[in-house]
Amino acid sequence: MLKENLVETLVGLFVVVVAALFVIYGYSVSETDSGDGYRVSAQFNRVDGLTIGSDVRMSGIKIGTVRSLELDPASFYANAEFEIANGIDLPDDTSAKITSEGLLGGNYVSLSPGGSEDLLEPGGEILYTQGSVDLIELVSQALFSAGNGESAAE
Repeated sequence: MLKENLVETLVGLFVVVVAALFVIYGYSVSETDSGDGYRVSAQFNRVDGLTIGSDVRMSGIKIGTVRSLELDPASFYANAEFEIANGIDLPDDTSAKITSEGLLGGNYVSLSPGGSEDLLEPGGEILYTQGSVDLIELVSQALFSAGNGESAAE
């Protein structure tokens, strides 16, 4: 009986240690709000699949993180706030587009720099935006339009 309790205690202790290691590892690799950048905002007509913590990328390279997503009750647009790494100076005519990593991947914000020599100030707003695309809606539109085209030809 004592031997069984000792084995159960050791197994329980092992599980607790492994769980603690996972928590420590998760905390060390996650990007917490380190304050190593400046914030900019943008408004989108839709932000499907975008979450707080999603990447902000330029030329495929991560340069920031989505920090907040809120609905503007006046315009019914989604307000997104990003934290951009220090050292990345964005022109004030930069555009933002929500794109997908693939069919099963998550969404991220892709920034395309403009040609302006004026820079976007911290706390500024990206004015040129394109919201996310609903793939299911696109497929259903294609199916319905193909169905309508066949019936019109007959």
